[in-house]
Amino acid sequence: MPIQIVRFGVGHRRPDGPPGTRGITGQVIHSDGRGIISELAFRRNALIEPHSNPNTTYFIVIEGGGWVLVGDERLRVAAGEAVIWPPDVVHGAWTEHSHMRAFVVELAGADDGLVHGILTGRARELAPGETPVSPGEGRLVDPPPREDRSDRSSGEPL
Repeated sequence: MPIQIVRFGVGHRRPDGPPGTRGITGQVIHSDGRGIISELAFRRNALIEPHSNPNTTYFIVIEGGGWVLVGDERLRVAAGEAVIWPPDVVHGAWTEHSHMRAFVVELAGADDGLVHGILTGRARELAPGETPVSPGEGRLVDPPPREDRSDRSSGEPL
């Protein structure tokens, strides 16, 4: 499969910005059933109207700074900070006297909290009557004997 390059940033953003925004240009970098990744550029006094959606969204500030709203809480954000917008909670973002660039990563579907238990090493509890699996026994197999199959002058295999 050939390498795919998706261009974003200056010269590649939509001039009108996403719906429900003012003073913002942006470019979708990826979109499929798993989620959406976009780059947004906020001018001074730009705004993403407060809204909610059913997906967990990461608002990742990479340049400048501004403000975010999550529920009733309003916070200042700057480059190097990421804000989590939980599903079904009103959220928004805006700038006042500065510009801001951010990546927005919207994850589709339900929270994967159950998977986190597997990744952090928590084992499930045994059901009544289940017996634990005994530890395996064994050792690594010795490598097969090799003939000297390299050209010592170049160090490369023959």
